[in-house]
Amino acid sequence: MTDPRGPVDSSQVPRFAGPATFARLPRLDEVGQAEVTVVGVPFDAGVSYRPGARFGPSAVREASRLLRPYHPGLDVSPFAALQVADAGDISCNPFDIAEAIETIEGAAAELQADGARLVTIGGDHTIALPLLRAVSKRHGPVAVLHFDAHLDTWDTYFGAEYTHGTPFRRAVEEGIVDTEALCHVGTRGPLYGKKDLAEDRRLGFGILTSSDVMRRGVDEVVDALRQRVGDRPLYVSVDIDVLDPAHAPGTGTPEAGGLASRELLEILRGLAGANLVGADVVEVAPAYDHAEITSIAASHVAYDLVSLLALKEKSCT
Repeated sequence: MTDPRGPVDSSQVPRFAGPATFARLPRLDEVGQAEVTVVGVPFDAGVSYRPGARFGPSAVREASRLLRPYHPGLDVSPFAALQVADAGDISCNPFDIAEAIETIEGAAAELQADGARLVTIGGDHTIALPLLRAVSKRHGPVAVLHFDAHLDTWDTYFGAEYTHGTPFRRAVEEGIVDTEALCHVGTRGPLYGKKDLAEDRRLGFGILTSSDVMRRGVDEVVDALRQRVGDRPLYVSVDIDVLDPAHAPGTGTPEAGGLASRELLEILRGLAGANLVGADVVEVAPAYDHAEITSIAASHVAYDLVSLLALKEKSCT
């Protein structure tokens, strides 16, 4: 009943049964090696407001039970095109952010050692920094498309340099991202001051706000993003709060006026053929969710990211 390449067959095992892995895929230890590895990072010690994203990986996995093996929007069967497996969770110290970052970086580097690409489920956005460190060791400084209501390029919170609001500033400072190919998508809401935007531009980020997506439309936004990243190695980081709270209430720092889940998924699908080398979906906090709305959205985002990786592999063969 278990295909070594793909998920458990839902015609034989109902979706509410079977393994609790992402999309009911095989575990990494069952297949030995994977081309794409889904991994959870249940860490939320870097949050500035509502905690709970440590429970995100398990909630997203549970919501992913309904995912099916063929993606009609991208015309790809990702689990047939690639060996995709669930590596479980990276366990890290919930009381020591510096140690946790080191642990996540080491585990991510180990999971990528055989060439696998990671789709990581968080956890709070602090985890993007060690993930970017790990992927840059293989590919050099990477282009980044950052889907988020917030900039996440602030310097410190209460004097702390490593939080969910600072990872992309640290990444620029460490030289692990390509400052010619960085862009936020979906940002909105109040800031601390106009200087936040000036600082962000200084770091090299472009911005396509939630209002830009609404006024310019998905196709024009996709075209702008593709021009910005070109064929550079690309990392995509999706904070689920890029979605409007109507589409993702279960998150730590919600902001009104966000993207619809349809817009986010269509923008991601517009990246088909890009040189995607890794991705994350973060900030799902199920304690604030209703009827799994946020977890379902996040599971589909992760599925689309896996599908983009499969499509990239298909185009290379």
